[in-house]
Amino acid sequence: MTQKIIILDFGSQTTQLIGRRVRELDTFCEILPYNKFPKDDSSVIGVILSGSPYSVHDPEAFKVDLSQFVGRIPVLGICYGAQFISHTLGGKVEKADSREYGRANLEMVDTTNPLFKWFEQHSQVWMSHGDTITAIPEGFKVIGSTADVVNAAFASTTQPIWAVQFHPEVFHTLQGKQLLKNFVVDICGSRQEWSAASFVDSTVAELKAQLGNDRVILGLSGGVDSSVAAVLLNRAIGQNLTCIFVDHGMLRKNEFTQVMNDYKVLGLNVIGVDASEKFFGDLAGVTDPEQKRKIIGRDFVEVFNAEAKKITDAKWLAQGTIYPDRIESLNITGKVIKSHHNVGGLPKEMRLQLCEPLKWLFKDEVRRVGRQLGMPEHLITRHPFPGPGLAVRILGDITPEKVRILQDADDIYIRALREWGLYDQVWQAGAILLSTVRSVGVMGDERTYEHPVALRAVTSTDAMTADWAHLPYDFMAKVSNEIINKVRGVNRVCYDISSKPPATIEWE
Repeated sequence: MTQKIIILDFGSQTTQLIGRRVRELDTFCEILPYNKFPKDDSSVIGVILSGSPYSVHDPEAFKVDLSQFVGRIPVLGICYGAQFISHTLGGKVEKADSREYGRANLEMVDTTNPLFKWFEQHSQVWMSHGDTITAIPEGFKVIGSTADVVNAAFASTTQPIWAVQFHPEVFHTLQGKQLLKNFVVDICGSRQEWSAASFVDSTVAELKAQLGNDRVILGLSGGVDSSVAAVLLNRAIGQNLTCIFVDHGMLRKNEFTQVMNDYKVLGLNVIGVDASEKFFGDLAGVTDPEQKRKIIGRDFVEVFNAEAKKITDAKWLAQGTIYPDRIESLNITGKVIKSHHNVGGLPKEMRLQLCEPLKWLFKDEVRRVGRQLGMPEHLITRHPFPGPGLAVRILGDITPEKVRILQDADDIYIRALREWGLYDQVWQAGAILLSTVRSVGVMGDERTYEHPVALRAVTSTDAMTADWAHLPYDFMAKVSNEIINKVRGVNRVCYDISSKPPATIEWE
């Protein structure tokens, strides 16, 4: 039976990061809403309570019945989780005089406690809370303090319960990985059996058992997730997998041909559909970003379904859905606030069952699985690319000429990133055509009145937050000069230095 850590999500922005840190310890974990602890917990070796935007004193604060697992299974409370443990078991939580946010140092660390094994004194941690624990419950002892937070970490003397008011999962807690390893491996007893190799072996076996000799259809995008899902399925069922790759005309330059060649090398059975004429026709004159997305989404489903219906004996639809797509994101009302295009259900007329071989993986794990499957590195490290393609990187209406301009500019930019060894240092990069704007320029003693292009490159770990990439000035100068000189229709290049938040990675 696969061991797993259960992470109960109380609405923290860093809950997924806790999950990724646990997976980095080769341990399977499952993120569940705070009130969905599994009835069958025979494989659960530990429970982590996440942070939350709430105070434990708020009437609408999320609460869990600790008796479901406390005393039987090791528990670690983080931030709100720690405060909830203290508040529920008889301690005292009060509003701090000032919000405790940012870097702090553990001035006292009890390194004899298993949670802090191998810890150094004066270790930096990251605080982010408005309340503070002023008294810990009876039967607990303090095992870590900062200059301002006496009860920064505490543990039960009689039960396997630990709690920290800081966030070990974030980068700024310098020994956070060690703390989580101490909990997951030493305290909970993880055998550390979750790996890309074990995932491939077990998933291929499960897919063979699940699908048998059934025919499966998969919609390919050229991106990492759908490509890895396709190779994994191909290993399990071979030619019983049929992939459909729709070209809506707004892919990157030569991408349709390149991706089809890549899939051929991988031995995939792929049907390529050039539907660009339909998409351009339906998008003519449309400028509203949301309307553009809806038209592209609708047309994609129509084209995909038309091809899928030709495969009359198909019984399954496979998708490259990954774990972050499925994790429930809760607002203060407890309602789902974000849905993903891969988790919206199947069109009724297709009458297909759903197969999602990557549904338990985070993005970095998908890439590790791709390498384990022997996929080409350029497919595995490919930057995220929006489903609507360049349509959401062209401000204003969409025409084949505008797409041509942006494809040429984007191609110069991406090729240069690779040539300068910068491509793998950024999370996502691309060019944006400001087609609603024209600027004056001079080329060959002649006045020009053409469009500006904005370049975007960000660093990130999960796209929830992102910072603009500090690319070298020499690189930017070369790219700008090449785009202006070689791309007809562009006479100005800008660089977007906005972070997310408040900006988004894409412009539309």
